[in-house]
Amino acid sequence: MKVDTLDRLDAIGETAWGELHRRARLPSPFLTYTWQEEWTRAFAAGARLELRTGKEADGALVAVLPLYEVEPGLLRTIGGTDVSDYLDLLCVAGREEDAWTALLGSTDDGVVWELHAVPAASPTVTALPALAEAAGLVTTAEIEERCPVLDLPASWEAYLATLSGKHRHELTRKTRRLAREVPDARVTCAATADDIARRFHDFLDLHRRSRAGKAKFMDERMEAFFRRAMAALAGPGGARLWLLDTPDGPMASFVTLEWDGTVGLYNSGFHPDRAALSPGLVLLARLVGDAIARGMRRFDFLRGEERYKYEFGPTPEPVYAVRLERRPRVPA
Repeated sequence: MKVDTLDRLDAIGETAWGELHRRARLPSPFLTYTWQEEWTRAFAAGARLELRTGKEADGALVAVLPLYEVEPGLLRTIGGTDVSDYLDLLCVAGREEDAWTALLGSTDDGVVWELHAVPAASPTVTALPALAEAAGLVTTAEIEERCPVLDLPASWEAYLATLSGKHRHELTRKTRRLAREVPDARVTCAATADDIARRFHDFLDLHRRSRAGKAKFMDERMEAFFRRAMAALAGPGGARLWLLDTPDGPMASFVTLEWDGTVGLYNSGFHPDRAALSPGLVLLARLVGDAIARGMRRFDFLRGEERYKYEFGPTPEPVYAVRLERRPRVPA
């Protein structure tokens, strides 16, 4: 396998990248050309890119490892550490070990590669450390965070039966209480780019209100990134904006991303003045119910182990930080 190093995303191109993404083991939205391009525009516009590609002898693209230079001697996967929940080598499923073997031969002395948010089942975690050791590299793979994930049954009733009696009771009680006290509340789903754009200011307002620190996180640069990325992902049906609306304004909101039979709970906001009614939990229950009704296989709460997520009965799945380094060779 031949390895090349490119310095622009468009040197690969959206079409070739998209075909590779469709053939990957984990076709997450964070590895799409759109997400990688928008993230680079927002957060690494002046950085040097190193896109390591692996190609067959006939030129067929097998793998891309998208890296950017954080500082001299340190390269990190495009997507960063804050806003991308699953990152990895983008590779044709089943060819990961071949690709990594070729890529490891292209590493430079004294340069560190950092990969973040790598799923536990990825060959980058299960196979790369042994391959790297055989190639003379120093590698570490450590749990970085956990993503609570729910395997969805065929019906809402079957799902409720999986919950503990306490959680089932609380979910039912809170849903009924909100319906009783705010009878005009309704769930709205924006699923097109235009509809998301029209309601995105409501999400931003709730997001910034909901918890200390979120307003600082959602600065102008972050807002511009989210607006562009959500609009682009919504085109092929990969993003939705949910709101719990009332005549007095929305009470809660979620952004979800969708891929490969999975609904991912990406971001949230709620009105703190309505916290006693648990609007976020009630809206989240509707999202889980909608995913089941549409035949989705998994509901992924994505990174972070907030307590409310575990009220829905998910199982935590770790993601890893993987670090590779070829130590400078000592002359004989």
